[in-house]
Amino acid sequence: MFERARRLLQFVTTGIILAIAAVVCFVLWDYYTAAPWTRNGQVRVQVADIAPRVSGQIIDIKVRDNQFVHAGDVLYDIDPFDFKVAVASATALVNERQADMVLKATQEYRRNNLTDAAASREEKQVFQATAEVAKAQYASAMAALSQANINLDRTHVRSTVTGYITNLIMRVGDYATAGKPNIQVIDASSYWVDGYFEETKIRSIHIGDRARLDLMGYRQPMWGHVISITRGIATPNATPSTQGLPSVDPVYTWVRLAQRIPVRVQIDSIPPGTQLAAGMTTTVTIVGSKGKRAHDTLTEALDRLHDALMGGTGGSGTRH
Repeated sequence: MFERARRLLQFVTTGIILAIAAVVCFVLWDYYTAAPWTRNGQVRVQVADIAPRVSGQIIDIKVRDNQFVHAGDVLYDIDPFDFKVAVASATALVNERQADMVLKATQEYRRNNLTDAAASREEKQVFQATAEVAKAQYASAMAALSQANINLDRTHVRSTVTGYITNLIMRVGDYATAGKPNIQVIDASSYWVDGYFEETKIRSIHIGDRARLDLMGYRQPMWGHVISITRGIATPNATPSTQGLPSVDPVYTWVRLAQRIPVRVQIDSIPPGTQLAAGMTTTVTIVGSKGKRAHDTLTEALDRLHDALMGGTGGSGTRH
């Protein structure tokens, strides 16, 4: 009788263990094959390529590599000598045009006040036109002076965004060419994460879904939400070849790998002490939105399984 009970207990114990193993295997299989998560994620950022608006030799660099700067801060200075000369010349031209405008206006006033016998109508019109030309020349000189002053101010090259100087390689004595970027600033407010999900998981991802972001090297996760899903990726079979026709790869293997579709995640919260850098590797797990979880992480799924199995014995709590 005792032997029979012992065998029955062994049979029941073995059955429970096998049932637990089957459930765990199912959870693992669902997590790794169906749940929307990927280890193939990267931190991305916008970088401002800052170019000078005027050309000249760099005489002073105000920043150092990886320094934090604010929008409007001076990054470097271009030799202002030629631009100061341009301002002085434009100022002299303005004074000349102003004097000429006053003279022509005075002459026009005098002619207009003469009688028709002393000055003909045609003569008055000539003096009036001459005064208008002088006025226009003065306005043009003022515009040139304004441009000269702006160019002088542009010798102080400023940051257009708030962020970090990156890969600074310029030096004093380099020549800065107008319109050619020579310094880059990472926009500190533009970090996001691109998760490259298998195409089989895209159907479970929706705009607004909450996302957990686990950086390699950090224990505490970041959190964000899905803001967009890429609508197209490049395909090598569409590459034009002879006569512009597509070049199609004839090789077809029996194993078909799912394509990776980029999903953009906006970062909502960053744990204290986390230092972001573009290119960091991130595990992205979609956990749902609007209070409804689309899929759980592996840890949370196993927690629910643990609670279900231990519920009858009063077991509770969170595993670590």
